[in-house]
Amino acid sequence: MLKKVLFSLIFSSISVFAFDYNLKPVKITKDVWCFLGKLEIPSKENGGFMSNSCYIKADNSYVLIDTGASFQFAKQAYEAMSKIEKLPVKLVINTHSHDDHWLGNNFYKETFKAKILGPSLINTQYSSDSKTRMFEVIKSDAIKGTKIIKIDEIVNEVKNIKIGDKEITIIPVGTKAHTSEDLFVFMPNEKVLFSGDLVMNGRVTSNRDGSVIGSIKALDMIKEKDWNYLVAGHGLDTSKTAINEAVEYFTLLKQRVLEAIENETNGSEITKVVTMDEFKNKAMYQELNSKNVFDAFRELEFYEGN
Repeated sequence: MLKKVLFSLIFSSISVFAFDYNLKPVKITKDVWCFLGKLEIPSKENGGFMSNSCYIKADNSYVLIDTGASFQFAKQAYEAMSKIEKLPVKLVINTHSHDDHWLGNNFYKETFKAKILGPSLINTQYSSDSKTRMFEVIKSDAIKGTKIIKIDEIVNEVKNIKIGDKEITIIPVGTKAHTSEDLFVFMPNEKVLFSGDLVMNGRVTSNRDGSVIGSIKALDMIKEKDWNYLVAGHGLDTSKTAINEAVEYFTLLKQRVLEAIENETNGSEITKVVTMDEFKNKAMYQELNSKNVFDAFRELEFYEGN
């Protein structure tokens, strides 16, 4: 009886003092729903909700792909999903170490004792005392309750999981791509792929911790899989075209920066020569594109590959 009372208290209505994310799950397939984030930088206004977080129904439980920017986000996402079907969350998969994708972990650990899988960087780069950017950027009522916890199992090789009626494969890229440790998740029977930030659409990517060459390799790995639905780390397109912008962006970025280097363009000139104008109407172009070009120049300046 006591457990039932405690469980009821956890999911009582959101306090009037809590940030309201106003979350609405988007149905991707029969058993997959996602909360699709805003195509903008994290802010007080959006509570850090600018990445995608997905629920997979596996018989009598849910599997989570990325848990969002805060405890409050995760709590409200679960409350929204409970209106569809109230099931426990048994497994959480974090695709990479950027905090907008995993700061909701402690909600699922505290509430369901969910097992958390992901890259080692979450454990090695952060401790319970760390203050990531979300702690600095979003409001106190949005970050309330958020704690940094360790993941339970590091995934550094292909891992096949059977949970309920679902077969799930976690695939590490194996080289620096969006970060130095990226995972993507594939459901072969449902033909659904969760790319994390290896794919973004509707906005320009952030390559601050990544590699142009590695990103192209990762995109090639994703293209090899037989999927009908792809959920990007950021972006609203989940169709067969969901990967196209990322492929075009990184292909052109590599090609144009290498051409500029061949023409003896230096680092102080590269962002004036390589402008990626095809993407100037995409969200985040002004904030991120020039930095991506400069970082690509530094990576490719002495590149000798194809």
